[in-house]
Amino acid sequence: MENILKVDKIEKYYGNKSSLTKAIDNISFEVDKKEFVAIMGASGSGKTTLLNVISTIDRVTSGHIYVGGVDITKLKGNNLNKFRREELGFIFQDFNLLDTLTAYENIALALSIQNVNSKEIDKKIKQVSKELNIENVLKKYPYQMSGGQKQRVASARAIITDPKLVLADEPTGALDSKSAKMLLERFKHLNEELDTTILMVTHDAFTASYASRVIFIKDGKIFNEIQRGNDSRKEFFDKIIDVVTLLGGDLNEAL
Repeated sequence: MENILKVDKIEKYYGNKSSLTKAIDNISFEVDKKEFVAIMGASGSGKTTLLNVISTIDRVTSGHIYVGGVDITKLKGNNLNKFRREELGFIFQDFNLLDTLTAYENIALALSIQNVNSKEIDKKIKQVSKELNIENVLKKYPYQMSGGQKQRVASARAIITDPKLVLADEPTGALDSKSAKMLLERFKHLNEELDTTILMVTHDAFTASYASRVIFIKDGKIFNEIQRGNDSRKEFFDKIIDVVTLLGGDLNEAL
């Protein structure tokens, strides 16, 4: 299986010598092509910092991160911007859609920046909107859409460029349970049918149960890791709860 992401002995410190905080403590793991991996942990565990350094929003203090064989910890300036634009897809909890653009225009923006011609853009948007069941909202502005629709538009924008890796930060955090389930079913479809590789940070066991593997973070370190294998989603959910219980005092925060 082709390796898409390799995190190699990374550490991340914040502060100065008099007040130093170690947010990530010697973490290493890999994600293969077509995997759907969830990262779980309580508030302050380091999971968001981990996503930030993988997404190039922040930089590691030491160690290396490879995406598609490229050491992104060494990229700077225009090379970093180009890599982020072309190889990574981002899905945020608060959608980050532009209010003055329609759903169609929000999705098209990612391709327009890459100078893709309008005919190809239209073809790709029609295809991805069908996959995510948002064909009926393409002419609407964000204020005219439900939370679930906005998140699926944001998801379409993230995958329209065929990125090597899609990074999702609490994607269901702002959604009601029905919209969250619908979005997760779409994620599952993208992963299993379109071979999209997804790395998702979540504090929610139900959301994590849609992944094929869950990595648990505690105090900046990998605490545990479980694979779904042939388990049903309900069986995998129960296993996730078991590990969360082992986290002890973090239980209420991690669910």
